[in-house]
Parts: sequence; C-alpha cells; structure tokens
Amino acid sequence: MGLRVVSAVLFSPRGGSAHVARALARGLRVQGCSVTLLAGSRGDLGVHGDANAFYGDVHAVSFNPALASGAPLRFEGPPGTAPLHPSFEERPGAPDKVFASLDDLDYERQVRAWGRELARAGADRADVLHLHHLTPLNEAAARTAPQVPVVGQLHGTELLMLERIADGAPPSWRHAERWGSRLGAWARRCARLVIVPAGVERARTVLGVPPERVVGLPNGVDVELFKPHPLDRRAFWRRVLVEEPQGWLPGESPGSARYREPDVERLAAGSVLVYVGRFTAVKRLDRLIRAFARARQRLTKPVGLVLVGGHPGEWEGEHPAELVARLGVTGVFLAGWHSQEELPEFFSAADAVVLASEREQFGQVLVEGMGCGLPAVATRSLGPAEIIEDGRTGWLVEPDEAALAAALIQVVEDARERKRRGRAAREAVCKRFTWANVAAQLAPVLEEAVAEARQPPAIDA
Repeated sequence: MGLRVVSAVLFSPRGGSAHVARALARGLRVQGCSVTLLAGSRGDLGVHGDANAFYGDVHAVSFNPALASGAPLRFEGPPGTAPLHPSFEERPGAPDKVFASLDDLDYERQVRAWGRELARAGADRADVLHLHHLTPLNEAAARTAPQVPVVGQLHGTELLMLERIADGAPPSWRHAERWGSRLGAWARRCARLVIVPAGVERARTVLGVPPERVVGLPNGVDVELFKPHPLDRRAFWRRVLVEEPQGWLPGESPGSARYREPDVERLAAGSVLVYVGRFTAVKRLDRLIRAFARARQRLTKPVGLVLVGGHPGEWEGEHPAELVARLGVTGVFLAGWHSQEELPEFFSAADAVVLASEREQFGQVLVEGMGCGLPAVATRSLGPAEIIEDGRTGWLVEPDEAALAAALIQVVEDARERKRRGRAAREAVCKRFTWANVAAQLAPVLEEAVAEARQPPAIDA
C-alpha cells in the first residue's frame, strides 16, 4: 500500500512552483501514493489563478471573499476560505503584501485558517505532509498534525527574502526578524528539505539545516507536452499578438499591449527569441532587454524578442514596456500570461529560449524550451549552470549585457549551430528531466521521513 500524502501550497497558481506542485502530485500518484493536494485559489484572475482549473483534483481554498472584504490579509471566514496569501516579494500596490510586513495577529489569522483547511484535507491521518515553500502552512501543520512528518520543498523565493533580511530589510518590513526566525525554525523542523541541486548549499547556509536533511532534486518537464510542434509561425504570432492579445501595460488589463499586422510580419520573418516567466526583479528583464538592444545594433539579420508571462498586474521595478519605451528599443513584444499547455506552441514558433536571471534557483522555462528543441541562452547562475551544457545544448554566459548580447548574436547569425544545439537540448531533457524520473526520486525521500518518524525513541542506558 502506498503512502498517504497531503501536499500543500499556500499560494494560488502562479509561477513555477505551482507547476512543480501539480506535476509531483500526479507523479506520486503514479508511484502508488494516495495524494490530496491543498492549494490557494483566486477566481478574480480567471483560469490562471483558479486552483480547480489549474490542478484539477484539488482541495481549493478560495481567496475571493478575502479580496472582496476590503482587508484581504485580515479576513476571517468560513471553511474553504482564508485570508489572502502574503508574498516573498514586495510589489507596491499589490494586495498580497510581503510576509515581513505582517504582524503577529495577521500571522495567527493565516495559521488558524490553514490549520482548519489541513484538518479538512485529512492531514492528521496522512503518513507524510509535503509542503511547498516555507509559509504559515508549516506552523499550521505543527499544530494540526504534530505527529506527521513534514517534507518541505523549497522554490528559492523564500531564500531570496531571507537573504534580503540578512542584508538589512527595508523599513517597511517591520516584522522581518520575526519572520526570518519563523522560516528558519520551520525549515529545521522538517524531516527533509527538498531543493534543486544548485540550491543545496545555499539552503544549508541560509537556513542552518543539517546537511544530511537537505536533498537535491531537479524539477522536471512533461516531454510529451513539451516537444516540437509543427505550426504556421506567421499565423501563430498573428493570433497571439494581433487577434487575441494578452499582453498588458502597467495598470491596464490583459490585451492592452496590442500590435499591428506589419509588426508580426517583421517578427515572423526573422529569428525569434522567447522569454517565459514573471516580471520579478530576480529575472533581470532589464539586462535581457538591454542586451537585446545591443545585439540588434550589430546584427545583419532580423530578430525579435517575445516576453511571455508577467502575471497580470504583477511586476517589480520598471515594467518591461516602460523600459522598452524609455530605451527606444524596437522588436520587443509582450505576449502576456498563458497556460503551460499553450507554451509548446510559443517555443515551436521561436528559435531560442532566453533567461537573464540574477539568481535563478532552477530555470523551469529552460528545460521546457529545450524539450521543444530550442537551444537555451542563459546567464551563468545556480540552476542554469546545472541545466545547460555550454557549446552543446545552448549558450551559458557571464551575467553582463555584453556577454549576453554576444550570445544572442551567435544564435541569430548561425542557424546551423542553433539547430544543432537545439537537437542536443531535446535529447538531454528526455534523458535527465522527465517528471516520471523526478517523482520516482521524491517517493523514497517521503518514505525515509515516514520510516524515521515511526522509529521508537532511543532509550538512554
């Protein structure tokens, strides 16, 4: 009989961690585990933030009543609801304030609501809890099911917040120290902490967790979904940029970034570089856009840069559209947020996947694009350095504009080399990064946590 697992994520679907939570829940079921997935849900964001639409088989906790209450972080409602989740990032004007700004009462509201939802999901009857991120879910689990071991899975954003606190939190983070202590305590309470291999040493250092309890586990990709798709590139770009646009401008709704037919003709006639992800500071879209502008000045062939993503209404620092306008860069397109199921078409209509992140914990978009036969171009940092074989499956460059621009020029000018690395990228992903392999590696980690919890306590002689 397989393990009874309650897997939980505090946030509504957004970013890479939601895709990881969904894929691992499905993969663990294939491994014979009984998995109940618990997750937050935002109906106001349409299908992109709706847990039922995104996960399918899920115990969804709605943030809609909290958002309608006028004080979303202080909402206390009936079963099936919770106060809005906070964030590991600070974005002025966003309803989900940074964790470090929440006081003790706000914290207790989170813990009480999620303790109730864990109980409703059967946490106290589970063999093991699989909790994504370090959040009030961890405290709720300790109070609701103290006898059940916890395997925590880190996704990097919590480490960024902790590192910022250590470097000196901004004045608005009035409760930073308390939150830093909480996250550290939750991590040390976990029977195991799972993180991508590039983040293992970082997690040990930041959280002070014994080395033997930190497990390196890569993310994966559905290689049957993320594979090359034959399509009419010109028709595809016309549909997503002209006929059914989803790109958005600061303070406006999806579809506010619109393009004309001649724009798409120029895009489809040349090489297309595609970025997929959120508009957060760590992604360094400023570096990518500046490098693209520098490359265009030296290129003899046409090229376009398509930015797919940017969760509607969310961005840190300067919005990409504002930067593009300020620099006077041409050939940059905002395609908006799209479901994971739509991404293979974006990759298949492009020539390379690009990422300029400062401290990318893994780089899910890289393996997804590579699965579709694209070479990857990324700055040398943490996850990308573990994924890309420079010279074989893509270009791995130093984190500066000049180096990134030089790589983009090679991608555009040398189609033969670009295609060779793209074929090798697909082969590497199928060998190293399937979700079936990742889930098969996670299952024994959960089993070890359960076995240790069931061992009788040692008796002193």
